[in-house]
Amino acid sequence: MATRRRPSPDDARAAVALLLGAVETDGDIHGALDQVRLLHPKDNTFPGEVFMRLAAEALGLGGVSAERPLSSEGLVERYLPECGFRGKDASKLRYALLAAAATHGGVEVELFDEVAYWGTDDFWSYAGLGAVAWARAVADERGLPLAELCQQLQAQHPGPLSE
Repeated sequence: MATRRRPSPDDARAAVALLLGAVETDGDIHGALDQVRLLHPKDNTFPGEVFMRLAAEALGLGGVSAERPLSSEGLVERYLPECGFRGKDASKLRYALLAAAATHGGVEVELFDEVAYWGTDDFWSYAGLGAVAWARAVADERGLPLAELCQQLQAQHPGPLSE
């Protein structure tokens, strides 16, 4: 039986670079996620955890805290206008958004139990969209240039290492 390839730190850096590249340039988010799909091992939450932490880092860079909150009301409609979610898809995205916010607050979210219940292998894509929404919201609500925020986030995740 063939062993499954484990995601590497380079895979994580590549996933972040692809997603942030699209956000920074106002590019095609779905196209970036299609490229990220190649890094996603079947039946694995990767790179969902990476995108969840990326969203948490964006919230941190925006100074989001109990004293300086950022509302999630209307988040998807305002900051993911290219997406139309209903039913289960909307619930999955909401979970990814709240899991990222919880991560920012220091809560270790138990992903496996929740996403196994979904019966699909797509948590990583919702986490990616959640990271996009939070980054756009932080930039807009805090008056930060989105490209600058993306560059700060990318600096925390330098590109894949050359061999």
